[in-house]
This record gives sequence, C-alpha cells and structure tokens, in this order.
Amino acid sequence: MSDLTFNKIAGAVLATGLAIVGLGELSNIVFKHEEPAKAGYKIEGVEEASAGGETAVADTPPDWAAVLTPANVEAGKAVAQKCVSCHSFDANGPVIQGPSLYGVVGRDPGTHPGMAYSEAMKAFGGANKMWDYDHLYAFLKSPQKDVPGTKMTFVGIKSPEDRAAVIAYLHSLGSTLPIPPPRPAAAAPAAAGPAAPATGGVPGPAATASPGAAAQGQAAPGTGAPTTNTQGAGATAAPAPPAKK
Repeated sequence: MSDLTFNKIAGAVLATGLAIVGLGELSNIVFKHEEPAKAGYKIEGVEEASAGGETAVADTPPDWAAVLTPANVEAGKAVAQKCVSCHSFDANGPVIQGPSLYGVVGRDPGTHPGMAYSEAMKAFGGANKMWDYDHLYAFLKSPQKDVPGTKMTFVGIKSPEDRAAVIAYLHSLGSTLPIPPPRPAAAAPAAAGPAAPATGGVPGPAATASPGAAAQGQAAPGTGAPTTNTQGAGATAAPAPPAKK
C-alpha cells in the first residue's frame, strides 16, 4: 500500500469520526433535554397532595337537608346521563352492566335481584347494611378506591357539587330514607384579648369628694339641726341664728 492510499484512508476515517462527533453535539443543541421540576404525570381529576402529604381541602359530606332540593334533582339528572349506558333509572328497570338505580338510596348494597356482584361488593354489603347518603357520596367519588375490586370501573365524580346533585336525583327515585338532621356547626374560636379589669368595689374619680366641699347633712354648731349645702363645691354652711330663750 502506498503512502498516498494510506493517507486517504486515514483522512476518511478521521473525517467520519469528526462528522459523528459534530452531529452528536448538534443534536444536543437542537433537542435540548431539561429535567422536569417534578417527576410524574398530572392526571386531570386526581387530587394533588401538598408537601406535607395532606390534601388542601377535606372532602366531607354536605348537610343533606340543604342539598336535597328540586334544583339539585334536575342538575343531578343531567349529570347522571353519563351512567345510562350501564344503569337503568326506571322502576323495575333491568340489569344492564350494573343494577338499576331506582330506589338505591336506602337499599342494602349488593342485593339487587339478577345482578352478579363481585366478592368485594358482597363483602362491602356485609359490613355496611345500607346505601345511605354518606356511603354513596364516598363511593361515587371513586368506586375502585372506596370498594377495591368492585366491577364498577367508572372513574368517579370528583366534583362534590355534582355528587350531591346526583344523590339528590337518586333520592327522588322512590327512596324513603329519612333526611339526616343538619350537622352541628363548628364552634367558633374565642377571640383572644386582655380580660376587662374588675370594677366592683373600686371607686372611680367621680366618686371622690372635691376638697373644701361641705358634707351634706352636717349639723350646725349649737343647734343640733342639720343643714343642707346647696351652693356647690367649696361653699361653707351659714351659721344658724341664736336660739331664743
């Protein structure tokens, strides 16, 4: 092999290496990768925990007497349209993929005739003897989380207002379950502040007599008869006339 041929081969290898390195650096510039500030993916509808591991707002059931209203019945009927592919809302309605929801408020869980319930729902029905308002509120938020293993794969209704409206609609479908009394209001914290000073037994400035004031009801000299001061502060009592013999 001549020196010229060797130089050509070496030059080609060197040029190829430089081209590969250059393309790598160019791709790093064009497709710059930045690490995310927080690992993971955000899923809509899922509550995000705070840094302390607690959610910002506790999701507690509402006062049912205040939300089981005709307006919420109509709103809940609209929200429940997303459930008609799996449930019937008519009296004596058939089992579709899930049981009929007519009269479900107050019904024993896992007992609708003709429905092949999962073992998880049967166990839930054994531990909870009624679909009351609070149990439905928790179940509709996330069926799989509330009853792990249930056949209901519905993702749930995350909005508390929509859940309350759906339960108001279900309550209107033949339910005779009494409405719970209003929940007791939380006691307001007492306002902090210095205690008012006691005033009993301590005379105020107005209660002290001014210097030189004549005491009312003081007897006049030599008479034994009391005189009354009517001239105000600083006045002295006039001497009484001598008694006649």
